[in-house]
Order: sequence, then structure tokens, then C-alpha cells
Amino acid sequence: MKHLKLPDMLPEQVYPNHPYTEYELIYHGGINRKILVVDEEIPYPDGRMIVSRTDVNGIITEANQAFVDISHYDREELIGSPHCILRHPDVPAVIFKDAWTTLSSGKTWFGYVKNLAKDGRYYWVYASIMPNFRDGQLVALTSVRRKPSRTKIAETLELIGKINSGEIVL
Repeated sequence: MKHLKLPDMLPEQVYPNHPYTEYELIYHGGINRKILVVDEEIPYPDGRMIVSRTDVNGIITEANQAFVDISHYDREELIGSPHCILRHPDVPAVIFKDAWTTLSSGKTWFGYVKNLAKDGRYYWVYASIMPNFRDGQLVALTSVRRKPSRTKIAETLELIGKINSGEIVL
């Protein structure tokens, strides 16, 4: 991922008439990106599943319409971008490290994730990420996201708070 440049978010992309907070995120591999975060949730649509596929480096190769709709990115912007473009600064990097460790061992990872949309708002998902093998080699990752439970989101927020405070070390 070192060769990729993630575009900074621009004020004109932010959800109209909403204040935002600016952050500088540092992703795996040392890539920096300026993001603009609006404290407003996009409701997960009933009856829809977000589906995407990435290569083994996390570069998006497929995105269904539900993913396009909730993320507010055009399909062309998603395809070829690293999946971390959706990373919300509230989610500690250790959670993504756990996901990669689990997937690298050939197992499916499950978890609640707060994602950042292109307009700075956020949305919660319950993610199932499955490694895809061909002839014994990891060739891709498929992620299916479902509407999350509000109770589980509250539990996840509590866990994130404990991780960020150092009370829990993963």
C-alpha cells in the first residue's frame, strides 16, 4: 500500500451545512490523509447487505450498489481504492490489526465497525470478512455487512473507549 496516495477530504465534500472536525489519519504503511468528520450517523438501510471484495492488499475490486449508496462514493472511486478509505478515526487501529491477523490465518473475522462516508458522516455495520482461497493461496477477501444491533453498537463503543483509555490492551 506504500505506493498509494489517498486523497484528502475537502470542505466542499462535507455534508451540507454541518460543522466538521479535521483529523490527520496515518494508515498502515505510513500513508497520511486529511479527513473531515461530521458527527451525524447515516442510518443503515433495512433489508440491504453491503458487499465488497478486495485483493489481498485491501484494494477494493468489487462493490455492490448498497455499498455505493451508503458510502456516498461513486463505484469508480471505490474500485482501486484501499478499503481503509472508509476508516473512521474513532475506531482504534488495533481492531483492524485483529481483523488482518484473523484473515491471514485463514479464518473469517466478524465485528462491528464505524465507517466514514465520503461526506464526513458515519455509518455502523456488522461485518463478516471471509478469506477467499484458490489452490490453497489467499487471493481475495469478501466482506458482507449487515444492519448492526444498536445494543452491540453500544457494547462496541464501550470497548473502543476502554481500548483508547488503555484499560484494555489487545
